[in-house]
Amino acid sequence: MDPSGSLKAVEPSHLSERQAAVLRAIVTAYVGEAAPIGSKTVSHLLPMNLSPASIRSTLTELAALDLVEKPHASAGRVPTDRGLRLFVDQLLDADQLAAYERRTIAYSLDGAEAGSLAAIASQLLSERTRQLGFVVAPRIDRVMLRHLSLVRLTTDRVLVVLVSQSGATHRRVITDASDDDQVKLDRIAAMLNERIVGRTLVEAREGLVREARALRHRADRWLERVLELGTLAVAPDEDGPIDLVLGTRLALLEQPEFHDSDRIRDLFATVETKERLVEILDGMLEAGGTRVAFGDEVDEPGLHRCAVVASSYGADAPIGVLGVIGPSRMDFGRVIPLVDFLSHAITEKLSA
Repeated sequence: MDPSGSLKAVEPSHLSERQAAVLRAIVTAYVGEAAPIGSKTVSHLLPMNLSPASIRSTLTELAALDLVEKPHASAGRVPTDRGLRLFVDQLLDADQLAAYERRTIAYSLDGAEAGSLAAIASQLLSERTRQLGFVVAPRIDRVMLRHLSLVRLTTDRVLVVLVSQSGATHRRVITDASDDDQVKLDRIAAMLNERIVGRTLVEAREGLVREARALRHRADRWLERVLELGTLAVAPDEDGPIDLVLGTRLALLEQPEFHDSDRIRDLFATVETKERLVEILDGMLEAGGTRVAFGDEVDEPGLHRCAVVASSYGADAPIGVLGVIGPSRMDFGRVIPLVDFLSHAITEKLSA
């Protein structure tokens, strides 16, 4: 799903220079004030001189295009999700992160173990955007493997320890009622490591299955045993738990939009329903890069009048997602480059 696809786009040629300038001024002021913006405020932000009558006329035109609206009886206007979408896609001049901020972030990640990167990154996102930072940690079925160990737990259970190329450790228990002792399991693990290093779980299992098929007409019971146990050990865990790591929620509670207890409860309920959030993120990121989605575009009531800025990370293929959730009144010019920079920083860290 392209998050911009559910709202009919307004081509740049369809907006006059004056309309674009007024819309940009409305969004800029709304981000800072969190309140309807009047024509007087707009006039101070325009790069051109327009009379109050011209500004009011332009606001009427933008309202007719469903780009701004009056939230109540106030004379001020706020951008609609459609207006924010157009702003983000066509009018936004995203700033680059300052060199000192890039250095500070890099320092925070320097020396961190792979297992702690998600917590550090989500906290950085929360603190530096004053929104809710999140990281969906790498799923074991998406990462490259470096090592496998097998440990006999009971007569019918074996512990499988998988170590990714980044050093993260994943454990799973499989059923195995054979009489293989630890010495035999160590020999099996050594043979499996020759076959799985540098592969994902899916690739490793596919390779073992192919080798087992080729072995059908050969009398090699030991290799058959190795491949049988290996296939169980590296079976992709598509239904495994989703590791969603959240930064501090306190910054989000400072936003005036979330002084409403019902609204913040609905948002947190959506976030904590991890499968639904990951589904939304997967849809956003099909096109790659750093993406922005608004609540009405993803058809999720808990995200109404909210925005999600997200980017995948991973060197050869996406292995996880990170980003920010907050009110649609978000400083996208700062949030987008921050999310983008962190996704590249985490990718480099995991690839080192």
